[in-house]
Amino acid sequence: MKRILIANRGEIAVRVIRSAREAGYSTAAVYADQDAAALHVELADTAVALGGDTAADTYLSIPRILEAARTAGADAVHPGYGFLSENADFARAVIQAGMTWIGPAPEPIEALGNKVTARQIAVDTGAPLVPGTDGPVSSAEEVRAFAAEHGLPVAVKAAHGGGGRGMRIIREESELDEGYASAVREAEAAFGRGECFVERFLDRPRHVEAQVVADSHGSVVVVGTRDCSLQRRSQKLVEEAPAPFLAEEARERIHESARSICAAAGYVGAGTVEYLLSPDGLLSFLEVNTRLQVEHPVTEETAGVDLVAEQLRIAEGGRLTLTEDPPPAGHAIEFRLNAEDPALGFLPAPGRVELFSPPTGPGIRVETGIRTGDEVSGAFDSMFAKLIVTGPDRATALIRARTALAEMRVEGIPTVMPFHRAVLEAPDFTAESGAEGFAVHTRWIEADFQDALTESEHLASAVRHQEQPMRRAAVEIDGRVVQLGLPASLLRLFGSAETAAEQGGRPQEDSAVTAPMAGTLVTWLAEDGADVEKGQPVAVLEAMKMEQNITAPVSGTLAREDVAPGGSVAGGQVVARIS
Repeated sequence: MKRILIANRGEIAVRVIRSAREAGYSTAAVYADQDAAALHVELADTAVALGGDTAADTYLSIPRILEAARTAGADAVHPGYGFLSENADFARAVIQAGMTWIGPAPEPIEALGNKVTARQIAVDTGAPLVPGTDGPVSSAEEVRAFAAEHGLPVAVKAAHGGGGRGMRIIREESELDEGYASAVREAEAAFGRGECFVERFLDRPRHVEAQVVADSHGSVVVVGTRDCSLQRRSQKLVEEAPAPFLAEEARERIHESARSICAAAGYVGAGTVEYLLSPDGLLSFLEVNTRLQVEHPVTEETAGVDLVAEQLRIAEGGRLTLTEDPPPAGHAIEFRLNAEDPALGFLPAPGRVELFSPPTGPGIRVETGIRTGDEVSGAFDSMFAKLIVTGPDRATALIRARTALAEMRVEGIPTVMPFHRAVLEAPDFTAESGAEGFAVHTRWIEADFQDALTESEHLASAVRHQEQPMRRAAVEIDGRVVQLGLPASLLRLFGSAETAAEQGGRPQEDSAVTAPMAGTLVTWLAEDGADVEKGQPVAVLEAMKMEQNITAPVSGTLAREDVAPGGSVAGGQVVARIS
């Protein structure tokens, strides 16, 4: 390999470029229209436009990416994560074009990337499992039949892809029809394929996973475990390595079964085997991600290995630098930095980053694809950076994390940092009393932490700043420089035309049904003229590859505006009124 094309964008493209450069390779970037001035484009040795502004027309277009690789003179392709990284057809097309595919072969991607066949491999190797369908289901009625046999809750999950896209947890029979339809829609939008299967859902489990690397010489190494239980909408927010407070028996079972599953599938490359761990200690295989994970840096920090460098070495036919499972050294925690507003239920909030000022200090690592002045596009994922904090032990890592998050500044868009600051004060997460105090699970944010989050001083600060535009300036008080924020409405009293123009967010009438963010109207859930109840979902909006219900603010009769499914709406736009 001489020149590697990175078929991705953002922080993962930057991450791959840096490791490839260290290993002596030239790199080529690709970009959508809105990414023309992005950091990954600037850092690569060359870059090729994909000619479009949607995921389908750019980073999900196999013909355009292959043409870009030919244009750039690339002889290898690294897919990063997301987009086409787990698409066997893409891997096959790269290989058929005479280029090196930096990832597992198409056959293991198909076998393990398809959750149905992955379950069968897990069964054959004796991995722990909960009941599930033998193959994809074709209707909500099949979901209903499975639930009748095995009980609720159940999980409807995309058979292809991962990262929580195309997954719906159904807890009530009334949710079956829309839950199935929504999972299929989201799977099609994220992965281009809508097949979904069903399995019994373990309530309040931890999400624990094993990082695996395997070479073409028969070596399969489990690099370590991670805990990824802090999630909202099945999307991870905080991850740590090694998985804390994990019984040694469970850790050994995870290592053993993850190695067996990958070996049985003939896996070569970096991948992750994921599990659910119930409060009573029941361990169940979840899925295999046949790619690099977003959270791979925490494993790198605690195992002392560059996983991207391992991927490059494996693709060249080389041997792993690791000969056995490495013992973890220290503890690392990763905080995903998403353009989402935790004060509004983690709504995606794309926009311009007016200031990006990351923290520094011992054990601090920041992975990012943006700089001050860049845009976080609503067409792609909401994550724009990651903060990774490492310490000699978990307690030290938590202390360093509080310092780093207090120091970090991101202005211009809402972010999830108020949530991160709040969770670092939560006893369920900090677990100062030990294993018995560690109480987080995959629905902990919605089920257990919502009230505490609402009352959090960190979130309250975010809400105050959200209520009206703020103007900030550095001022010196008693010899100490502090940041002073003043509402634009107050500055307007002094005749500032600029702040008057900035003043926005006028409250809508109670009867107006408004889009909480800019996006695409996916479907209406209530007919024009229907009687609806306060809080009832009336439409589905999609933005940043996630679906969000638009709910009725009051009870009454719905009158829809002229907005058809597939149409674009602006944040705050009235889509219906209720009389």
